[in-house]
Amino acid sequence: QLFLSTRASKFLPFQEVKVQEMADQVPVGHIPRTLTVHCFGTLTRRINPGDVVDIAGIFLPTPYTGFKAIRAGLLTDTYLEAQHVNQHKKAYDDLTVDARTFRRIEQYKNSGHMYEYLSRSIAPEIYGHSDVKKALLLLLIGGVNKEMGDGMRIRGDINICLMGDPGVA
Repeated sequence: QLFLSTRASKFLPFQEVKVQEMADQVPVGHIPRTLTVHCFGTLTRRINPGDVVDIAGIFLPTPYTGFKAIRAGLLTDTYLEAQHVNQHKKAYDDLTVDARTFRRIEQYKNSGHMYEYLSRSIAPEIYGHSDVKKALLLLLIGGVNKEMGDGMRIRGDINICLMGDPGVA
């Protein structure tokens, strides 16, 4: 039998990420291409779903062993071993708000109409449908999970199904 010797082993953080082309860069009617990226060490957990990133790395063939190698023949899959990851958008923690913007936010908050302001900012080109816009705002913001005394958990997120007039759905 084989046993894992953890004292003699070296463990590295590893993350496999699938990246794909931006939707605005794909020709109409085509499917975006995807690429597998392997991240090691400090590069792990730096990429989240929906992030726009530049990745520099080494383009390598996927090594096959055993029966897979015989079946694959000369065809191999490829992956990118990441050496550097550059985020295009900064995280919310890095966000800085200047004094003028902060005063405007405080002004909106103190007006008592923040809910209406935010709902009107969703699809402003569509007139009316304030109830639908408010429901979508609640979907985007979400809520908090609540644990009841009997152990039942109420989730804070909602699901929405829009039906009816094509201008709404």
